[in-house]
Amino acid sequence: MPWWASVSSALSYEGSSGVVSGRQSGRPTLEQVAARAGVGRGTVSRVINGSPRVSERTRTAVDRAVAELGYVPNQAARALAGSRTDAIALVIPEAEARLFAEPYFLDLMRGVGAELAEADKQLLLTLVRSERERRRFEQYLAAQRVDGVLLASVHGDDPLPDRVRDLGLPVVMNGRRTEAEPVPYVDSDNIGAGRAAVAHLAGRGRSRVATVTGPLDMYVARARLGGYRAGLAEAGLPPDEALVEAGDFTEEGGRRAMRLLLDRRPDLDAVFAASDVMAAGARGVLREAGRRVPEDVALVGVDDSPVARLMDPPLTSVRQPIEEMGRSMARMLLQDIARAPEEPRRHVLPTELVVRASS
Repeated sequence: MPWWASVSSALSYEGSSGVVSGRQSGRPTLEQVAARAGVGRGTVSRVINGSPRVSERTRTAVDRAVAELGYVPNQAARALAGSRTDAIALVIPEAEARLFAEPYFLDLMRGVGAELAEADKQLLLTLVRSERERRRFEQYLAAQRVDGVLLASVHGDDPLPDRVRDLGLPVVMNGRRTEAEPVPYVDSDNIGAGRAAVAHLAGRGRSRVATVTGPLDMYVARARLGGYRAGLAEAGLPPDEALVEAGDFTEEGGRRAMRLLLDRRPDLDAVFAASDVMAAGARGVLREAGRRVPEDVALVGVDDSPVARLMDPPLTSVRQPIEEMGRSMARMLLQDIARAPEEPRRHVLPTELVVRASS
């Protein structure tokens, strides 16, 4: 069976008797044990199910709360927790329009799906677009419907990675929320991407290099912006905040940002867009303004997606190994599920500048 045949775009949550039976019968609940022990519900679940990923101090506190309350674990739930579902959830907190408009997500899913198919695991794709959907997904996870979770496109304030860990499930992220991300992740060298783009543009004699960033609540966008600034410094070019405008990784976001940049700095002679899709939007605005690419304005993107190859002129882009990131995420998660990790818990893959006619 091809990997995409097992992908589900929506997860339905059905109440689990193992989760609610204590409340229905008046017996102490898992939540009450957690409150008494001063820990999260997921921590109690890990202690009860014998997980080694709990400190001795926490285990003692939970055991004491269980004894004091007279809590009796539901055997059906414990049996379910001890079994494998052979299902892995890939969670993308974005709208369908962005998911299917950006080649990045399709390449990532291809890599994840291929690796899971080789391991005979089912891939469940879910989109979490609101607080209500996040709560519903957490309920789904609490019912032990999957063996682990992969997360992509996570914004800096998203609590979902920590909630998944609190439920006792292995989790691996595509990218990270901060430099000091505590959750395992697979990322690409985003700082290096920005530095390489600016070094290339400066080497072509461009001195007024603008950038269209991604949303700055995402580490990936801040890292590429940091690389851009480092590249300016290394090339001896002065920083100018009038040449920096935030986008949102969409084509329309690239168009909006490019208009603002041209209004502020009509003399700009190069643009580093933090994604190929935004570069396509910027290219449209430059054409409407009568600016030739690359004669008047050189243009560089990130991803080396089909968008880059099909643009007119073809787009210079910083390639990141998206499909390999998906495979690496899946491998790391499967190793964690098996409790036999072999790869580093934080894996950063290199990027590479691919030069084409746009610069």
